[in-house]
Amino acid sequence: MAYNEHLAERIRRLLEGRRDVSEKKMFGGLAFMVRGNMCFGVNGDELMARVGPGAYETALKRKHAREMDFTGRALKGYVYVSADGVKSNVALKSWLDRSVAFAERLPAK
Repeated sequence: MAYNEHLAERIRRLLEGRRDVSEKKMFGGLAFMVRGNMCFGVNGDELMARVGPGAYETALKRKHAREMDFTGRALKGYVYVSADGVKSNVALKSWLDRSVAFAERLPAK
């Protein structure tokens, strides 16, 4: 599955200046790692956001979010956000900030 390069480029622009972010093509999409930990990604036209188990239920209540069921089972702590949910840079940055906040609490790899 191809990923939305325009969405990936928007993410890159919002993360400019961060030296702890890397990219990795995974599972037909593009993953962004913070300090070596999976943080968010682009799969098709959707944003995959890692919010962590503690923020999972709250994230699912947000408009345009749904459980990440990449493997056929929900992955607790990860959500998909539809293209409508990241149309504006403000909305996209809100999701990125949530994911970065979680990833920064994890030990660096």
